[in-house]
Amino acid sequence: MERRDVVVTGGGPAGLTAGIYLTQYGFNAIILEEKIAGGYAAEIPLLENYPGYTQGISGKDLMDQMVQQCKEIGVDIHPFEKVIELDFQSEMNIVKTDKYDYSSRFVFIASGRSPKILGVPGEDQFKGKGVSHCAVCDGFFFKNKEVVVVGEDRRAIEVAIFLSGLASNVKMICRQDKLCAEKILLKDLEMKKLEILSGVELKEIKGDLKVKSVVLLDKSTGNTEEIPADGIFFQQEGVPNSQIAEKSGINCDKDGYILVDERGRTNIDGVYAMGDVTSSLTKLVVTAVAQAAAAAFDVMAQVRSQM
Repeated sequence: MERRDVVVTGGGPAGLTAGIYLTQYGFNAIILEEKIAGGYAAEIPLLENYPGYTQGISGKDLMDQMVQQCKEIGVDIHPFEKVIELDFQSEMNIVKTDKYDYSSRFVFIASGRSPKILGVPGEDQFKGKGVSHCAVCDGFFFKNKEVVVVGEDRRAIEVAIFLSGLASNVKMICRQDKLCAEKILLKDLEMKKLEILSGVELKEIKGDLKVKSVVLLDKSTGNTEEIPADGIFFQQEGVPNSQIAEKSGINCDKDGYILVDERGRTNIDGVYAMGDVTSSLTKLVVTAVAQAAAAAFDVMAQVRSQM
């Protein structure tokens, strides 16, 4: 078993920021990431609300810069190492992965969220054959084709705007009557040639070897309509990756988001959570970064007070 001062689970903006601050404070920290560093944020086509970037910046570029900063100051990042268990019953906190076990006094949970699955007919059947959750990854394959974006929040709007520069036709499928996002995004959306279908629910995805059409339900009339589509991009609110944390005894709300205080502390001593996996109302990159910085500062203050 390897001993560390702090173990960080998740390599998105919250986890990377935690690694940067903890290392600068002199802690021997490690970041464990199931995939590659960057997380869900790396799939954001354009961030227009991150301070300091007047023209915006893609999520991938921002995450690449964070990863580079981590490397330059010596943050230890372990990609493709999946956390499988958390044990907070012993004197030291234990983090078990599919490769190794780690013990530490402090654990930072920055496991983020995963794409939400609606479970509509055709969603699983056509995954990778027209159904996608990542516009940055798959958008190019739909150049000059017809696509629909399912969702009504900031992330769905960002994806729709991005795809409008590639696809011949973009439609937004929104269950709610109004979109929920910052004015700058709504203004950008108005300038794009795309159609917003409000109060509409996706009921089925049809096709043969690949997606050909979608069936929509008008919630006000109960009528259904089938429209042509080559691709469907799902962009609903994600599902928190808190299952392992909750199983270990960490308190979560009814939706599975980890409950934290203003310093990121959970109900278990020495265990913090930050970013999209927490119950914070604002799910922004800048919020995740701020939460990670606050938690790292709290750890530093605790250790110094005990010297």
